Amino acid sequence: MQATVEAIAFVSAARVVPEDDNWGDARSTITLIDSMDESALDGIEAFSHVEVLFLFHAVAQEKIVTGARHPRNNPDWPKVGIFAQRGKNRPNRIGSTICKILERSGRSLVVSELDAIDGTPVLDIKPVMAEFLPREATRQPPWSTELMAGYWRKA
Repeated sequence: MQATVEAIAFVSAARVVPEDDNWGDARSTITLIDSMDESALDGIEAFSHVEVLFLFHAVAQEKIVTGARHPRNNPDWPKVGIFAQRGKNRPNRIGSTICKILERSGRSLVVSELDAIDGTPVLDIKPVMAEFLPREATRQPPWSTELMAGYWRKA
């Protein structure tokens, strides 16, 4: 099955290179494409957070991983499947991040802690509702906690 997804917006951000850590003070503007009516954002400012789905557009096709690997190529961490990690070298190169809404102005939404670089195509924006978050405690392996230790640190 073939699916076609079009960008609905693009990210403007200070960071132009994808990096693994220090996204804690990232501030980005998501601007809807011209053909998308700005009313698509009406009411979004009533929410504190949005989930942004985006394309890791800077990942070359030859870098895509379809099997298992060590996260961040660190041999100290176990080799796990690409779907058991959040690496950018995914088969469809889709990223997803929950971001805090800072402000909305017309067709633009300013958010904090979006781990996407300048020029990133946005595929969808969804309000974060408590009812869609996990309804029970989450669990994760120790290596993932180590991996994320500096991810949201301020640069």
